[in-house]
Amino acid sequence: MADLGGKRVAFLVTDGYEDSELTSPWEAVRGAGATATLVSPADGSITGKNGHEQRVDLAVRDADPAQFDALVLPGGVVNADAIRMDEPSIAFARSFFEQHKPVGVICHGPWLLIEAGVVDGRTITSWPSLKTDLTNAGADWVDEEVVVDDGLVSSRKPDDLPAFNAKVIEEIGEGEHEGQTA
Repeated sequence: MADLGGKRVAFLVTDGYEDSELTSPWEAVRGAGATATLVSPADGSITGKNGHEQRVDLAVRDADPAQFDALVLPGGVVNADAIRMDEPSIAFARSFFEQHKPVGVICHGPWLLIEAGVVDGRTITSWPSLKTDLTNAGADWVDEEVVVDDGLVSSRKPDDLPAFNAKVIEEIGEGEHEGQTA
């Protein structure tokens, strides 16, 4: 496992997230030595669909992507649908691609990447119901446990979290990827 000491990882999420898709990667990056920061359009704290509650560290409208080394986008239908309609969240996510930084996304999280215009020509996986959305946005959708495409790590569901976490840590450890572009 890569040592992520000194790295800062933003988790962009709001209410209705899939609990394990926030908590498992959060624990994994922290366990590897990174600082995890919860960025959200919501204020105060957010609650997952199964009741996990977590404090918001930074409002997305005030967040500067240049202060982070990577981004993780948890899934959950309600979270992903709300995030993709929030302009500051869209701009925040897009900036990571513009800066060639690693991004991890799982389940319904890729909806935000479609809105950010960063999936065209990329190989990605997701929850199966997003296949048509991603394909229509120009992505090459595959049904695999974890997919890595030049710093973009994607997985389908909570069962994929061990593989997802390992690849997210690996990509953050590698740093910027020239092929990670908007």
